[in-house]
Amino acid sequence: MAQQKSTNITWHEGSVSRPERQQLLNQKGVTVWMTGLSASGKSTIACILEQMLLHKKKHAYRLDGDNIRHGLNKNLGFSAEDRAENIRRIGEVAKLFTDAGVITITSFISPYRKDRDAVRAGMKPGEFVEVYVKVSLEEAERRDPKGLYKKARAGEIKEFTGIDDPYEPPQQPEIVIDTEKTKPEAAAQQILAYLERHGCLKA
Repeated sequence: MAQQKSTNITWHEGSVSRPERQQLLNQKGVTVWMTGLSASGKSTIACILEQMLLHKKKHAYRLDGDNIRHGLNKNLGFSAEDRAENIRRIGEVAKLFTDAGVITITSFISPYRKDRDAVRAGMKPGEFVEVYVKVSLEEAERRDPKGLYKKARAGEIKEFTGIDDPYEPPQQPEIVIDTEKTKPEAAAQQILAYLERHGCLKA
């Protein structure tokens, strides 16, 4: 975890409460954290879910692993330390969005269990919905839409999750989606139904 380097700082409470923000949006802030191997289908499901929420007039925002590395995390590589910092930063951003009342959809490989658990620990109960987007390594390699597995097998990419770096599946995720058996639209609908059941789509 990153060490606190700032000194002489004080948390400044605002006068607008979280319930007031949620009442305005008629929804509850929540983070839908999708984790799984590259090519599991996380980003595809995230895009569909965001669109479904928009059609229901719900305010959602998608944080995508590759996209974030073009900006906020462009100074990070793929070592274990950089991966941990990547997830820590995203966790902090997701926490802010959730506090603002936004339904935050993240799609990150986030291979290490302790990093995901640390994000969960930073949020209130019920605010972190872990979705394990499950796929076998064989199927992920068969799909390989970006050609990354092929490069990793050829030694052109080092520390690639599933090849020479481990992926630690969630032990107790809120939702498990096997994308070898479930189409992306059905997967997004499954997450949407969970959010409805748990009262996230109303204030």
